[in-house]
Amino acid sequence: MIRRLFMSRRRVLALSGASLTGTAARAQLKSGDDPEASPRWQQVRAGLFKGRTPNSNAGEVIALEAPARAEDAAIVPIVIRARFEQRPERYIKQVHLIIDNNPSPVAAIFTYTLDSGRADIETRVRIDEYTFVRAIAETNDGRLYMATRFVKAAGGCSAPPGKDALAARATLGQMRLRVQEAGAPGTPVLAQLMISHPNDSGLVMDQLSRQYTPPHFVRRIDVSVGGRQVLSADLDFSISENPNLRFYFVPRDDGGTMEAVVVDSNELRFQQTLAYRASP
Repeated sequence: MIRRLFMSRRRVLALSGASLTGTAARAQLKSGDDPEASPRWQQVRAGLFKGRTPNSNAGEVIALEAPARAEDAAIVPIVIRARFEQRPERYIKQVHLIIDNNPSPVAAIFTYTLDSGRADIETRVRIDEYTFVRAIAETNDGRLYMATRFVKAAGGCSAPPGKDALAARATLGQMRLRVQEAGAPGTPVLAQLMISHPNDSGLVMDQLSRQYTPPHFVRRIDVSVGGRQVLSADLDFSISENPNLRFYFVPRDDGGTMEAVVVDSNELRFQQTLAYRASP
């Protein structure tokens, strides 16, 4: 199942870049340009959403926070916030994170459940050149809503890693889970997952060998609490080195166990658990 999802997204990415040269895709791109006019976005939209056009008036559904100009193109903070909690009558099923002008524009697809509590996510991404960044939420009635930001950054996908290869391999797959003090049962609680992983994009040249480092990145994350899915994420190398996710979940009863399972592009599998207690 994971492989089918991954390969399906790869086909979308191939289509999105096949007929566009880098110059054509980014020509004279400015913050005042029409986000809907982006050729890359039009191709990604056709591949992912089968011609459906997201509603750009997303203020009551979803909000996207990103810097107008990034301090470091390899570590650009992104915050996606839902405007309402997950309820049976209305909830967000998925959020797509799209970075138009990245080599891999579909950076992440986050899937939520009612046990997520809130369909929020905070993470860090690489940005390769000036681009529109999009968060597209699909609600349980099948409607799409899009929030867009223009970010000035360049070179993030080909930036050298922060660790050397030996150091990165030594801690590969190590994870930390954190949970804020849980409130009353049924109240969403903030959690954080940190993963030690180089998330190699395949676009970085080794200065000694003059060869490109092969791509090797986290491509799937599943988080559950007491066996109930809270969050799943299909990712690509647009996510920064050492992926870091902040998200919500709904605790039950007096506590439980949170489990995170991570699979990378080399089929390596990592797992971490954390016992937590809810407040009385």
